[in-house]
Amino acid sequence: MDIPFWGAKNLSTGRRPVTSPVLNLANINKSYAALQAARDISLSVERGQIHALIGPNGAGKTTLINQIYGSETPDSGSVFLNGENITGLSVPKRVRKGIGRSFQISNVLTDFAVIENAIIAEQARRDEAFRFFRPAFSDQDLIAGAMIVLERVGLQARADDLVSDLAHGECRLLELALALSGTPSLLLLDEPMAGAGPEETMYMTRVIESMRENVGILLIEHDMDAVFRLADVITVLVEGQIIASGEPDEIRANRNVLAAYLGDEG
Repeated sequence: MDIPFWGAKNLSTGRRPVTSPVLNLANINKSYAALQAARDISLSVERGQIHALIGPNGAGKTTLINQIYGSETPDSGSVFLNGENITGLSVPKRVRKGIGRSFQISNVLTDFAVIENAIIAEQARRDEAFRFFRPAFSDQDLIAGAMIVLERVGLQARADDLVSDLAHGECRLLELALALSGTPSLLLLDEPMAGAGPEETMYMTRVIESMRENVGILLIEHDMDAVFRLADVITVLVEGQIIASGEPDEIRANRNVLAAYLGDEG
């Protein structure tokens, strides 16, 4: 897919300095009958930081994301966003307080235009979700906000196209754009490169890298090349429990990680 890079002058693969914590998880526990999906999990994400959460299928990664987002509630423990305890808040309230999310499975409206998807996200951000779609689609203020969101990921030229006409990688970019609606302070990205080809993955990697300056990012991703290129911190989750957390070089050298997840040939 030949998509022109967005904001190329701002793109960098170098680490940027972190500032203040945007997310803190304190002793999160979650069980489903005999299955313990989260075992005393504590971690933080700083503003300006990409924190990757990796682990084998069934490790509890998406369950943890759901508890941060508010679609699931921990049995015990607390979720703090920008220092505020949001553990008891609903998903809409968490979104308005600054959480954006992309999903493992595509959740865009394929029968709508790209710009219409972005307008609907703008409506939700402004708490105007009960307005009729058609008047909203002609609202110049909403259209302007939607175009800003699309420009952040380089999709402005596809604004009038149906989502069903987009390539897979472009659909994933649209999901990322929708997650950015409202300039959140925390981005939860659940396998944004899933199903993407090498060129699409490289582009998505560069777009995510370009966003780190003003947002904290918690990233779930199975593409280890992308993870080790992007992440400042990597936390490894196995059977709902953190077995290691540290900088990429530490994780590469960790024998427990090699044995449990990355594959130990020694």
